[in-house]
Formats: sequence, C-alpha cells, structure tokens
Amino acid sequence: MGERLHGQVVVVTGASRGIGRAIAVGMAAEGAGLALTARDEDTLADTLADIERLAPGTDVLTASCDVTDEASVQRLGDAVDTRFGRVDTVIANAGIAGPTRRLHEISLAEWRECLATDLDGVFLTFRRFIPRLVEQRSGSLVAISSMTGKRPLPGRTPYAAAKTGLIGLVRTLATELGPFGVRANAVCPGAVDGPRIEAVIRDQARQRDISVDAARAAFTDPSPLGRLVRAEEVADACVFLAAPQSSSITGEDLNVSAGVVMY
Repeated sequence: MGERLHGQVVVVTGASRGIGRAIAVGMAAEGAGLALTARDEDTLADTLADIERLAPGTDVLTASCDVTDEASVQRLGDAVDTRFGRVDTVIANAGIAGPTRRLHEISLAEWRECLATDLDGVFLTFRRFIPRLVEQRSGSLVAISSMTGKRPLPGRTPYAAAKTGLIGLVRTLATELGPFGVRANAVCPGAVDGPRIEAVIRDQARQRDISVDAARAAFTDPSPLGRLVRAEEVADACVFLAAPQSSSITGEDLNVSAGVVMY
C-alpha cells in the first residue's frame, strides 16, 4: 500500500461493483478517506469488506444516491460536507449500459434513461462539488467515459452519445476551472472483464446475429495485448489522476483500453 492520497477525501459514485468497487479499493489503498455511493446503500457491503481487508481503518462514508436526482446528489454533498468538511477528488463513475439495438428501434424513454444516468448524472455530481473545490483552489474531477466515446459500437447509440459528451464536458471544465487550481479529466476504459461486458457481448451477438465467441472476439482481437481490461487497471488510472503526480494533467481523456484505442 502507498500513501499518495493520505489526507485526501475522494467521492466515488457507483461504487458497489465492477470499476467503481475497484476504484474505491484503490483509493483506500493509497490512504484516502472515502465517500462511496450506490442507488442502494446495502449493495456497498462487498466494497466495504474489500476495503476493510486491504486497507483497514479507512474512514468511509456510505450513502444511497441516485445521480439522476438533483435532490439525492445534494444530500450526498451535504453528507460529505458534514463528515469530512472537504473533498479533493470526485470520481463520477455511476452509469448504465443502455439498450443494445439500432437507433430507430430504441424508445425515447430508453434514450433518455441512458443519457440521464451517464451524462446528466456526471453534470449533477460535478456541479454539487465544484464550489467546494474552487473555494479550496485545488481538486480533481474524473469522469468515467469509455472507448465507445471515441470509436463506434453498433447498437449502442445512447451510450456512445453520453460517453462522447463526457469528453467535451471535461475539456470545457478544465478550461473553466484551471484558474482555480482544479483539474478535470476523463478515463476511457476499453471492455472491462466481468459480468457487465459479458451481458453486452451476449446482446451484441443477438443484435448482429453472430456467435457469442465472435462477439467477444470483436472486443479482444483489436487489442495489441489480445485481452480485455481489468477493473483494477482503470482504478490505477483514477488513482494517478487524483494524486499529486498528475498535477499538470487536465482536459485529457486517458485511454485504458489494452491498446484498442490510441487516440
């Protein structure tokens, strides 16, 4: 374990599983205090168990939060203010996969649900904490985008639109907030090994009328490393963007894609 984040407070939304859980554990291992959220607070139990095992004594606040609900995000911010009195890094990770169908087969309700979670949710989360960071004249905002924000993924137009939007969001935020010492970046994971990508692969197979193995190969074959990404690798990138070692990095969209995307 390291101490790169000793004394820092890190907020992680969507921290109950997958990338969010790995980010929470990675931040704890570097000495950060944590505010962790999920729609259902009870689902954070496994994340807390991992933190207790790997970084015992970590100061952790857990809270239920629906990032699409302005009042819910406000309550989260109030709880962080009360518990810690400061915040140093906000990782906007909460998101959904959205439907896997052609655009004209997607309902307006499905489109809006995906955009509300994956784009509006980041807006609401960042907006709540930015005044505190500006007041402190320091801080790091990290949006979890996707390589799908940079390259096509047929059948996933709402998701692609939201993740591409996050890249524009952090670039503009970096410009707005730089004079106050606050940085904003995106992390763009490739396909992350785990249950979520397996569900996407099955949906892709059905949508494209190909085998599941062929659909999986569409994610792994373009990689020079020939594999999916591990959640812990995405977490390492987030820890770096929270740490002093990244103090001159802002407005970037950092790929963690096993080389599938290089731009």
